[in-house]
Amino acid sequence: MTSREWEPICDLAALEVERGATALVHGQAVAIFRTHDNEVFALGNYDPFAKASVLARGIVGTRGEIPFVASPMHKHAFDLRTGRCLDDDHVQVPSYDVRVVAGVVQVGPRLEVA
Repeated sequence: MTSREWEPICDLAALEVERGATALVHGQAVAIFRTHDNEVFALGNYDPFAKASVLARGIVGTRGEIPFVASPMHKHAFDLRTGRCLDDDHVQVPSYDVRVVAGVVQVGPRLEVA
């Protein structure tokens, strides 16, 4: 993977814990989340149930060991690691590779659908 495929987004410190932020990444609206243990995840911001770009405004939590964001519209939960909907196995939003380099959050390519 080339460095051009990794897009710098913001400093890690700029992301609020358990809150989402939206960024334009590779031409797509992406919701970026920082969890309480400083892991960073990126999902497509579009909620397929609400048909609106709102996932970054969702509620971050966990179900067992699964970190998720619940859509603010209809409360469907999406696994932050994979984008899979925890309430409907037939639905998934895009998930993206994320890394933090020298304190800067970088988003890479879209991950393959599991």
